[in-house]
Amino acid sequence: MKLVSFRNKQYPERLGLHLEGQILDLQASAKNMNISLPSNMKEFLENWDENLDLAREVKMAYLDGKLTKPEIVTGASLLAPVPHPSSCRDAYAFRQHVAAARKSRGLEMPPEYDQYPVFYYTNHTAIIGPGEVLVEKDHLHRLDFELELAVVIGKRGKNIAGEKADSYVAGFTIMNDFSARQLQAEEMLLNLGPAKGKDFATAVGPWLVTTDELEKFRIQTDFGDKYDLKMIARHNGKSVSEGNSKDMNWTFAEIIERCSYGVEILPGDVIGSGTVGTGCYLELNGTRAREAKARGEEYKPVWLQAGDTIELEITGLEKLQNTIVRAPGEHSILARKKILQPQANLK
Repeated sequence: MKLVSFRNKQYPERLGLHLEGQILDLQASAKNMNISLPSNMKEFLENWDENLDLAREVKMAYLDGKLTKPEIVTGASLLAPVPHPSSCRDAYAFRQHVAAARKSRGLEMPPEYDQYPVFYYTNHTAIIGPGEVLVEKDHLHRLDFELELAVVIGKRGKNIAGEKADSYVAGFTIMNDFSARQLQAEEMLLNLGPAKGKDFATAVGPWLVTTDELEKFRIQTDFGDKYDLKMIARHNGKSVSEGNSKDMNWTFAEIIERCSYGVEILPGDVIGSGTVGTGCYLELNGTRAREAKARGEEYKPVWLQAGDTIELEITGLEKLQNTIVRAPGEHSILARKKILQPQANLK
């Protein structure tokens, strides 16, 4: 099942079911079957199991031609499938990406990477869906994409054992963790974690795909489920990255176990996998620069620019496309860094 959040002239935010290239207003269609369902994703997730069963009844009635009055949505614009997540964490699950990105900065892999999964919190109020990404002047200093798979949590839990963690996943979606690398590089020197380099936009979408839809791609492991999903990034229509989610070195089950230690995870929490190998320009530019240097050539790094489109595609989840739009104005926090004055000569 593909669940969407959308807006149109009638509603600023509404829950829909994507079927056969159309969007059904889920609450309105269910009402015509005397079934009660919420109008938004947040409330739907808060009673996930029961609401999902009811939504399946609506879906089957539509496909069987028994839904006498399906409420087909027109003029809809897709939002993030979970427009207001209770939190958004991003993990570091692909070793290839971590090693290559660190090598580009002259760093070795820390042995701790293979001991436990890590994650950071990003700005859950800056979640966006398909469409335009509004960025400030400073974000365009080495603006990057990150090709990721993400899960949405469907039930509350705390101190969840890895063996049970997959049952807490409501479904999957595509994530683009946009990164302003100049801002990120400067603030990471202080070892507190990413902030302004990351908190301006995280794109998620186009829909939430329930786990049963991906069953044929599921790979069981001793540490939780993986999925054999091809991952592709295209910049202005040109393929720039390919990977596969089965190459995750940490499963979502292991990541959820870590996330839930001592705290509750909640319905609507979004957790990203981290960037797939080759899945961002930080990694690609570093690799290409080293290769060019070995040939005695120069390499000009590639970054996202205003007006560019970035499209991420994952098997079974389809495509998430965004266009970079420069915000008006010249305000810059990079330009407002303090310059320390030398102390006066006290002799």
